[in-house]
Amino acid sequence: MKSKFRSVLPGLLILLAASCTKVQVLPVVPHITFTDFRIYDTIDMLGNSVKGGTLNFRFEDGDGDIGLQPPTTSQTDSINLFMTLYRQRNGTVSPAPVNDPFKPTGFRIPYMERPGQNKILKGTIEVDFTYLFYSDQDTIKYNFFIKDRAGHVSNTDSTSLIPVAVDGTYKR
Repeated sequence: MKSKFRSVLPGLLILLAASCTKVQVLPVVPHITFTDFRIYDTIDMLGNSVKGGTLNFRFEDGDGDIGLQPPTTSQTDSINLFMTLYRQRNGTVSPAPVNDPFKPTGFRIPYMERPGQNKILKGTIEVDFTYLFYSDQDTIKYNFFIKDRAGHVSNTDSTSLIPVAVDGTYKR
């Protein structure tokens, strides 16, 4: 009986040591980090040649309450990704006017939930844009932040300057 116990004991000790790893804890306020913005040629749904853009950013949320359910008639919050457009003119970057054709109205991150006890969510979000009318002088950037279901507002991050007419991937 002792020999069986001695052969099982090292395995139990390894299992016990492995189960004592520290559980990761993140703040309940979401955190975002700009990754890149890609500009490319594409075709819109009517067959027109346009420029497309894709914003990529990482997110973390300690209590995993990112995203919204599909909208209902009684729902007041329908946007949880907020963006501010900036334009570069004569070397100066300033907020775009309200009627700017590139100005986004906001986006809806779909509902996410992680099963189990550890509710931490981490991942990458992609947001697609279509630029129907643009010129060689159109250089823009976006400031953006997210809001979780509890109403916690993330940090605000920014894209790099993006020349809309020039295909490529723009990083910080």
